[in-house]
Amino acid sequence: MTIYHFVGIKGTGMSALAQVLHDHGYDVQGSDVEKHYFTQEALEQAGIQIYPFGKDNIQPNMVVIAGNAFPDTHEEIQQAMEMDLPVIRYHRFLGEFIENFTSIAVTGAHGKTTTTGLLSHVMEGAKPTSYLIGDGTGKGTKDAEYFVFEACEYRRHFLSYHPDYCIMTNIDFDHPDYYANIEDVFSAFQEMAWQVKKGIIAYGDDEHLQKIQAKVPVLYYGFGEENDFQARNVEVTKEGTNFDVFVRNTFYASFFIPTFGEHNILNALATITICHYENIDVQIIQERLKTFHGVKRRFSEKKLGNQILVDDYAHHPTEIRATIQSARQKYPDRPIVAIFQPHTYTRTQTFLQEFAESLKEADKVFLCDIFGSAREHHGQLSIQDLQKLIEGAEVLKESDVSPLATFDHAVLLFMGAGDIQKFQESYEMYRNNEGQV
Repeated sequence: MTIYHFVGIKGTGMSALAQVLHDHGYDVQGSDVEKHYFTQEALEQAGIQIYPFGKDNIQPNMVVIAGNAFPDTHEEIQQAMEMDLPVIRYHRFLGEFIENFTSIAVTGAHGKTTTTGLLSHVMEGAKPTSYLIGDGTGKGTKDAEYFVFEACEYRRHFLSYHPDYCIMTNIDFDHPDYYANIEDVFSAFQEMAWQVKKGIIAYGDDEHLQKIQAKVPVLYYGFGEENDFQARNVEVTKEGTNFDVFVRNTFYASFFIPTFGEHNILNALATITICHYENIDVQIIQERLKTFHGVKRRFSEKKLGNQILVDDYAHHPTEIRATIQSARQKYPDRPIVAIFQPHTYTRTQTFLQEFAESLKEADKVFLCDIFGSAREHHGQLSIQDLQKLIEGAEVLKESDVSPLATFDHAVLLFMGAGDIQKFQESYEMYRNNEGQV
């Protein structure tokens, strides 16, 4: 029997794909570093074996799925090649796998993960749906008709996919270690658009997406009147957000989402658009939108004494602004404290001024040392370069998180794509040890 062995199984996409294959009845295992990652919990619950890296993990009758963070020189990949076993990169395997379903790719610089999670949640209320979300969540459903998945633009990996539908949430300059500029990013999305088989759902208020050309229909959603699907009459309540949807200027239906911020309305609007196109009953859409409680590491809240702690993946200036806006809408009477850990030196260098401007929207800013990545461990700048641009900003050390305790009744936003969670964990431990909770 074929065993699918994942090299780097704790990666968010890899973990999710392993769960999907496991649910579909395949024999799955994997290997990774021994450090604990939140993605391994779902794997352990599913009974998927995780081994420490070692070439002895590779055995005959295996298909090796290799995580994109690991080069061909990795000992397990080398061993598989020597044994003449199939070695398939994550994105290439996924590109072949989606051909078994009506596939819906969700891509964009921001909002991919939440939109993928939201669309999966809504669609599985109507039709058998398998899905792969970039927060490490995957589900394979028996006799699934649809496959909803997150498609990442990094290194143009999403060009391995030829989906039936593609949601494009926005185009923005990111991954400066790979993309040269915004035009380079646009060219990748344009190439992706040519590969879509049935239809593209695009955010119409984005100047770049307005220029997208395709062989299939392009449906636009947004706040502007020229969009095919338009959100109007937005009302923010204590519980969430109400809005009406007009389809080509004709009232369609009213919706409620238990979340805040314009970006969450747009995520819902993208979901509503594709569901309308696929003739899913409007009542199912309305009910499922009401019961979506988010994805991992996207405005994940916890109450600690009289403070609200929020864990969020925001690692780009646009995302930081959106997270602060959500906090202000949900907690208008509380001070907003941003605790931010920049992710990668190239991104920090490229967006240094933009990071400063977006963080200034908080009432107080704490900065953590820059988190490198598997690709880059050091750079020319330090966290003090960002600190100089933000008046009153302080550098926070994991060994002393006590300054956070002085912000009474505040919302503490722990933001970053590295290991910012360790600062939150240290703070929770500090508060408990001090007997303040």
